[in-house]
Amino acid sequence: MEQSYAVGWGTLALINAGIAQSKNKKGLNWFLISLLLGPIATLILVATKS
Repeated sequence: MEQSYAVGWGTLALINAGIAQSKNKKGLNWFLISLLLGPIATLILVATKS
């Protein structure tokens, strides 16, 4: 169970990095932020325009 949680969190971080790059933001920075904040980082990325 714990392993699947970590895989899901890592996958979300990768998705957030992709979203950030599509908005001309640094993907690596957002990947690292997403590892810490998870879904909150996704909300921030989606809510910002560019």
